[in-house]
Amino acid sequence: MLQNIKIEGFKSIKTMELKLNPINLLIGSNGVGKSNFISFFKLVNNIYEQRLQQYSLKSGLDSLLHFGRKNTSEIMGYLDFGNNAYMFTLLPTDEGSMFISREDSLLNYQTQFNRTFYNENIKESLIKGSSTTRDKYLSDHLESYKIYHFHDTSESAPLRSAANINDNRSLKENGSNLAPYLYYLQEKHPMNFKRIEKTIQSMVPFFEKFDLAPRLLDENKIELEWREKEHPESYFSARHLSDGSLRFIALVTLLMQPKLPKVIIIDEPELGLHPTAINKLSGLIKSAAAKECQIIISTQSVTLLNNFEAEDIITVDKENNQSVFRRLDKELLSNWIEDYSIGELWTKSIIKGQPL
Repeated sequence: MLQNIKIEGFKSIKTMELKLNPINLLIGSNGVGKSNFISFFKLVNNIYEQRLQQYSLKSGLDSLLHFGRKNTSEIMGYLDFGNNAYMFTLLPTDEGSMFISREDSLLNYQTQFNRTFYNENIKESLIKGSSTTRDKYLSDHLESYKIYHFHDTSESAPLRSAANINDNRSLKENGSNLAPYLYYLQEKHPMNFKRIEKTIQSMVPFFEKFDLAPRLLDENKIELEWREKEHPESYFSARHLSDGSLRFIALVTLLMQPKLPKVIIIDEPELGLHPTAINKLSGLIKSAAAKECQIIISTQSVTLLNNFEAEDIITVDKENNQSVFRRLDKELLSNWIEDYSIGELWTKSIIKGQPL
């Protein structure tokens, strides 16, 4: 599990060091840097997947470097997992991309066991192809650094569209393969699949069960089909679900899958959900964290906050033109917590990260 993280020179983060817990909820007003923090993990994942050149060109150097190239010359990241650590330094090129000037696989701060992947002719990460036990441990984490956001529920959204039935290795960040992934669970992990159905039934009262099968006229495609309790003979697909119901189904699938990733990062999971569904979601988050899956969430939901402890929450503020991250201290808030919930303390501006 990631225990500490250090970031320098990335977007709104000039320099920061933060201790991470099993559950980490980031709160703060719009534009203070919550999204920049979680997008750092996307950067790390692109480094690991050997897509740094493409990612940096698409993102733009001046948007990646803190206040652009005129003010910041490099990006540095240090991820401490306890007995293992991963560190890198990125530098800009004249062509507008970034390259890895140094990449380190570290062991418990013992320099004699540390290894530096460095070659001036190599522009992409070398850790992915490494076969050592330590690097495989790091790979399991770096590979899972994906940001899940099920925001797009428009008529043409990938969440509502048919997908390739074989696209089922893992749930994608935007949920575009929700149907084939659920079909895979139905066929290979029926007990987990039934638990997912029951959880959805508890929040979506008209939902009876999924009706998942390949298309009769195109067996390579599958849609998110389901049955309604009062109309079992009628046809219903993802296009008949409300935005909130569809997002809730995707979140339940993500948090209740049989093999949880090392880390789950979600951007504003509360979007469009009923308060009761948010409370249910909070329970799923705690359950996933109890199974050694680290949770990192950016949120604006008072209801979500009220389900968690002070030590689970990180406030984000903008000070001196940079993002500042602070974890709440339960002891310092002990007198307040006796009379108020965390959400109330937030809306009353007793704690930092004040909402707009």
